[in-house]
Formats: sequence, structure tokens, C-alpha cells
Amino acid sequence: MAKSTILGPNGEPIDYGVLTQEIAEPGLTSIRQVYPDTVASGMTPERMVAILDAAAKNSTRDFLTLAEEMEERDTHYFSVLGTRKLAVQGLPVTIEAASEDPADVKIADAVRDLFATDVVQDCQADLLDALGKGFSVSEIVWDTSESQWMPKQITHRDPRWFRFDWIDRTTIRLLDEKDPAFGLPLQPFKFIRHVPKLKTGIPIRGGLARMIAYMWIISAYALKDWMAFAEVFGMPLRVGRYPATATPKDVAILKRAVANIGTDAAAVLPESMKIEFVEAASGAGGTDLYERLCQYMDKQKSKAVLGQTMTTDEGSSRAQGQVHDKVRGDILTSDGMQLESSFNRDLVKPFVDLNFGPQKKYPKARLREADEDDIAQLTTSVAALVPLGLRVGQKVMREKLGLPEPEPQDELLAQPAPPPSPFGPPGADAADPADRAMNRAGPQLRGARQAQQDQIELTAGAQKLADPALLQGRLDAIRALLEDSGDLRGFADGLTQLAASSDQDAFVEAMTRAGFAAQLAGRSPRG
Repeated sequence: MAKSTILGPNGEPIDYGVLTQEIAEPGLTSIRQVYPDTVASGMTPERMVAILDAAAKNSTRDFLTLAEEMEERDTHYFSVLGTRKLAVQGLPVTIEAASEDPADVKIADAVRDLFATDVVQDCQADLLDALGKGFSVSEIVWDTSESQWMPKQITHRDPRWFRFDWIDRTTIRLLDEKDPAFGLPLQPFKFIRHVPKLKTGIPIRGGLARMIAYMWIISAYALKDWMAFAEVFGMPLRVGRYPATATPKDVAILKRAVANIGTDAAAVLPESMKIEFVEAASGAGGTDLYERLCQYMDKQKSKAVLGQTMTTDEGSSRAQGQVHDKVRGDILTSDGMQLESSFNRDLVKPFVDLNFGPQKKYPKARLREADEDDIAQLTTSVAALVPLGLRVGQKVMREKLGLPEPEPQDELLAQPAPPPSPFGPPGADAADPADRAMNRAGPQLRGARQAQQDQIELTAGAQKLADPALLQGRLDAIRALLEDSGDLRGFADGLTQLAASSDQDAFVEAMTRAGFAAQLAGRSPRG
């Protein structure tokens, strides 16, 4: 088989041929049998202790069988364990790129496509079987038909087909005919292993089933005794009375009638005979004793699995349930973080190595529940800080909010355009507060402000006309012409030349403004 230059966790090259085949499949003659065993039937406390002790010593088959049967036989355990599994399955999956480099972003996009496949989504439930049993293993069969490595199937394998290493007690090995005693090491890039750390110690002692086992057997005995009690004392005691003159035949008829009433609810008796129904007196505790014992055990199971009881038992207020649900939220966060670690180690890294080669840093899959309060605070902070110059990447915000990258054909959300201003295009006279007025006084205020500005300009023109420097220059020129002229005709000709040679625009404009200002001043009302 072809060997890869990619090294697995054991330091050995990856075998490409093994990756596309099933190597942990069951068989009729294989050590990995598909026919289930049973150990729960006729379970005794002594037998329970022996099974748990054997499991702690690495003989786990009977314990794993018992863990499976407890889920099938105990409805409360099945319910609360299923609730915990479904809560983790409902966590949104986000992919964080190793960096903003285009190559890392491309790899992260490929991993997002990987987690969007049904194959990966379905295997989450199988891996969460480890919550009860202590570990779970799923086998990956890779497909290369489209010139890339993609999981063709991810199949859950019976945990009884594996065992832990005899020395470190934590390394999972595959049972096989080649080594039925110690098992074979798991092939790299072939298996997803999920070993949740619910308590310190070896994995097989950390599954919830070990903690539930004692509660389960107590509940089973209590329920069995309750059913026996109901069978004996659930119906009234039937007493047949016969007279002293009754013959043995009459007694036999009465006895048969009493027995038939329990099954047929009907009997025919001679008139001289009588049957009475006597209510059974409740013993110490009565039926309530068994009910309270079963309820107590169910509450202990809820505490062990969910960390609380308020959301599973009757009689709890909504406020109490919300407080206790926070405890369950902490457990949910821990379960999600541990499952994402298993995915990153046994699925994301192999997928990236096979398709893009080994990387210095790898993208991360995150299974986290979005906190509504954190999201509201994040969006509020970003909205306030971005106008002040804070630079925030869209990719980071999408990952925080759990929003996918929009497709090219998607219609994008945008800020709505502001309504057009009645005073002209945006920016015109922006400094004038009257332009921002949205009531009827706005246009009137703006007209009054414009008239006032015009009058200020005209007054300035009139003051310019009355400038002594401007008048003095004109007078000096005329005085000099008068002294140089010999007669009146020469003086008139000089005035004509002086007028033609000087710039009269400023003088004419000033005169016009002055006249117009005087006219407006005469018409303006005095306040």
C-alpha cells in the first residue's frame, strides 16, 4: 500500500490504502460479534459489584453491556441522558481560521464545508454515547473520488470491540484476532475517539453509567417490590363464607367461585353461600413507600446527569428551574468544549493534512452556546467604538455571532438611506440649524436668517463706500486735475479721461449696494 509523507501521532507514515477501507467491521466469525449479550436480567447487588470491579480492572465487556441495557430499561435515565446529548447536538458549530492569511481562510472555508455534511453532523450523537459509557469510537472511511479527501462515512463502533491498554489504562486499542488479549493500536486518521473527562481517573470509571448503576438497581428492586405489592394488595381480599351444613362439594364450588372472581370477575353460587370483599389494610408506608423511593432515586439520577432536578421534576417554579438550568448550562459548555477537542484532534487535523498538507497552525471547530447578553453587549460596544476608529474584521464578528459567510447571490443587508432634505442635497448649508428643522418654522427661520445675512453684506458695502481712504483718493485726483487745468474745458476733458482710466467697478458696486441697503432699511420693521 502507498505510504504518505504525512506522519501520524505515532510518528509513522500514514497508510493511504487503510484510510479508504473498513478495518473495524463486525463479522459472524470475528471477535467483534454483532449479537448482543445481556447481563441486566436477574441482576443482584453481588453481581453488580462484581461487574463494576471487573470493569475497573480492564474487563469492560459486561459493564458496557449493562450500561446499554440501563438506558433501555430505565425511562428516567434514558430521558435525562438523552436531554444532555440533544443539548450538545444543538450547539452551533463555528470554524475559526488559524489567521487572516488568505491560505488559512481558504482552509477554514473547506473545514466549514466539511462540518456542513450530513456525515459529520450525524456522528455527533454517536460520539456523545461516551457520556454514559466513558468513551466512544467512530471509524472514518475516506473518499477520494472528487480529487480530495472527504469522509464517505463515519460509522459508530460497538465499545465492546475495544479495550484500554493494560499499562496506561487510557489508550484505546481495537480487539482483533491478531491480538485478542491486548488489541491492536488504532490506525491514525481512521478513528474519532471521544473520551469525556467527567471525573478524575481512568476513563472507564468516569462514565455516567457507573454512577447510575447503584441507583438503577435500587430503583429496579423498588419497582419490582411495588409490582408484587400491587399484585397481592391491589385488589380487595375475597372471602367466601359457607354454612356449617355445607357439604365438601359445596365448599369446592365456593372455592372455585372465589378464584374465578379474580380472573373472570363473575361467579354463580347457591343462595345459601356468601362472598365478601375485604379491603387490604396498608402496612407501614403502604404504596407510598415504594413511590417515594422510586422518585428519590430518579432525582439522584437527574443530579448525576443534568446537575439539577428542577427542570425534570414536578412542583418546581419557573424561577427555580431557571436558576438550576444555569448549572446545566455549565455542564453543557464543558461537554461542547470536550467534543470540539475530539473533532479538532481526530477530524479537522487529518482533513487538513490530507488535503492541504501539514500546517503550523490549524483552524478550530467551536461548539459554544451563544449568550444573548454577551451578543448584545458585543454589538453595542462595536457600534460605539467603530466610529471612534476601532477596526473590527467582518469575519471575526460573523464567528462571534455564528453567522455564515454570505454567498455571492445573497441579498445583503444595508443601512437604509436617509430621506432627502427639503432644503437641497446633503451638505448644503449644513452649518445652519434651520436646515435640520423638521417643523414648519424651519423654512421661515431659514428665510429670516438669509435676509439678515444679506443686510449685513449690504451694510458692509455701504461702509466700504464711506471709507475715507476711498474718498480721499478720488478727491486728491480731482484736486490735482483742477490745479493743472488752464480752463473749464480742459478740466472737463480731464475728468472724462480720469473716469475712463480708473477702475470704477468697486465704486459702482458700492453705490448700488448702498442704495439697495438704504431701501431695505427703510422697509424692514423695527423690533
